[in-house]
Amino acid sequence: MTSLTVPARKQRFRGDRHLFSSSDDTTMLNQLRATHAPDGRDIDVRPLFHIIEDIFHRAAPTIPGSNQGAEPHLDALDDKTLQAGYGDLIELLAYTINKISNEITCKCTSSEDAHATTMSIFNMVSSYSWDAKVVLALAAFAVYYGDFWLIAQLYTVNSLAKSVAILKQLPEIMDHSDSHKPRFKAIANLIKAMVNVTKCMVDFKELPPQYISADTDIYKSVDALIPTAAYWIVRSIMTCASQIAGLISMSYEYASSTTEPWELSSLAHKVSNIYEHLRKQLDLCYQHIDEKKHMEAYQMLVRTFETPQLDNMKILKILIYAKEDQLPLFDGSAKKRVSIDVMRRRNVLLLISDLDISHEELSILDQMYQESRQQASRMESQYEVVWLPVIDRSTPWTEQKQKQFEALQSMMLWHTVYHPSLLEPAVIRYIKEVWHFNKKPMLVVLDPQGRVTNPNALHMMWIWGSLAFPFTSAREEALWREETWRLDLLVDAVEPMIFQWMQEGKYICLYGGEDMDWIQKFTAELHATAQAAGIPLEMLYVGKSNLKEKIRKINNAIVDQGWSHVLPDVTLVWYFWVRLESMWHSKMQHRMTVENDRIMQEIVTMMSFDASDQGWALISRGSTEMTKAKGDTLLTCLMNFSEWKEDVPLKGFVQAITDYLQKLQTPHHCNRLILPGTTGSIPEKVVCAECGRTMDKFIMYRCCND
Repeated sequence: MTSLTVPARKQRFRGDRHLFSSSDDTTMLNQLRATHAPDGRDIDVRPLFHIIEDIFHRAAPTIPGSNQGAEPHLDALDDKTLQAGYGDLIELLAYTINKISNEITCKCTSSEDAHATTMSIFNMVSSYSWDAKVVLALAAFAVYYGDFWLIAQLYTVNSLAKSVAILKQLPEIMDHSDSHKPRFKAIANLIKAMVNVTKCMVDFKELPPQYISADTDIYKSVDALIPTAAYWIVRSIMTCASQIAGLISMSYEYASSTTEPWELSSLAHKVSNIYEHLRKQLDLCYQHIDEKKHMEAYQMLVRTFETPQLDNMKILKILIYAKEDQLPLFDGSAKKRVSIDVMRRRNVLLLISDLDISHEELSILDQMYQESRQQASRMESQYEVVWLPVIDRSTPWTEQKQKQFEALQSMMLWHTVYHPSLLEPAVIRYIKEVWHFNKKPMLVVLDPQGRVTNPNALHMMWIWGSLAFPFTSAREEALWREETWRLDLLVDAVEPMIFQWMQEGKYICLYGGEDMDWIQKFTAELHATAQAAGIPLEMLYVGKSNLKEKIRKINNAIVDQGWSHVLPDVTLVWYFWVRLESMWHSKMQHRMTVENDRIMQEIVTMMSFDASDQGWALISRGSTEMTKAKGDTLLTCLMNFSEWKEDVPLKGFVQAITDYLQKLQTPHHCNRLILPGTTGSIPEKVVCAECGRTMDKFIMYRCCND
């Protein structure tokens, strides 16, 4: 019998090697579309597809008796799973699956042309959608393929399987399993390609029509490829079935040839190419859907903020996490996850930053937060803080980032989002586009109804702390109306000793810069001048912004030499300068300039000092009697003390210095003002605080990692 069937089978396999040319493809597609007459039934074939995947996974080629392929866990498809809907689906489709299975069994052992057999199967499933056609054909083949490997795996341990295996010549095949490996591998590769394409087809069928319609170009491009994909899957099914039938009925000599694995590999290559193209197009569909969903979520966010709310719950849920399946917040004080409900009808300050927020910022915020809680210990706290970490979704979330996030979260006693992934892309877009977040931390204030009362209160927080509550623009204006340029405003809580020095009537000198030679000369000269003038003096070095490590070394040197006091923590140096920067931003928001506001003029002068290469100093008595100058000018003034010492008893030490500095002032000077370029509030025009002329504007890039 074998000698009669082998020549015919050889001839048919050679015919199968021919893959359609472009003209053949067009003819084939026309024939295929002629069989397509769906009756409108919408069948969810994904459960059936899961069963098919399970069969192919468990029927992986194995050597009998080795237990390879055996699953240690319970079967995925148990009785409960069947009760969940598999049973009804199988009952509905069983007749068609059996019909196709019979067609595969009969035709794979005959000499009929594979194309004709493929078309006959499509005629059987003409009333189904394209994805259902393919899943039904693949289910029929899974039965055939699973039956073969079920017996192959069990015949050494099961008597019934052994008897059936003998009739199918399986022992002989398995005895030469090494020589059949190329064929087994080629069949497995082709099956993998078929499953991948089928999954794409099922996924495509499930695309939500409300986000991508049939008239969308990308949808059309996938839809046009589906019939071709369906054809080559069914064609490949027939080829795989023929190969398995050949193993059962052929002589060993023919079965061990490499001709058929080449054919299987050619088909696998073609089906894989279809998969790659289909996958790319399907990914574009998902991208289109994501964009639609993103836009829908973004517009909903915009509408929600524009619509008056009874409380802040809807706003917070749409911002942080709208689902009810988990607790989205982490309470830093209690170290546990909590519901958004803890924020109901509260003033909420949203701290928005990326993972690069500095420890200095967190340290000062933590101090202010704890002080606000202590002040409200006998009553309900005025506000709650929630950290929203804005992460770039275009880069992968790594273990290093997770550790960095956890380290920051552990430093915060207020509430934080449990994980950055809870913030939807639409929320991040809203934060960037509407609230203008751009790396620098910001503090968005929501009132108990969820209304934004301040798009960034961080400057108010740095300047006044919790005294700025409820952090509204009106409150900011009121606070500035009460302020004058005085030492209290400049130093605030940076160094409490200053207030004691003021009460004791001492003269106070704040100075900064990074030139150690100037620092040594200046401190020595000022101490000598104060002694000569007979005045009590205290000096405090406040450093320079953005030079943390260098300032730490300078602090150590100043303390070792006993030149003056220093701020005990470089974080306080940072805080001193960030408060000045915050004053500038706050004044800018209220359209204050050097020309029309005295405080603004003084702020810009101090910032110009910090931007210069040399040192500077401010000398005061009490809160409002102050004078200041750049380092070299002031050093010259002190060295010439003999020229103005007679004025000290008449005018006072501070005024005598001021008058002499005016004599030293020349029309030639160069002031620099460095403003951070990430705030969105850089003015077109800035005038010099010294002469009132418009300053030239340049662009500077600076790395501050010292």
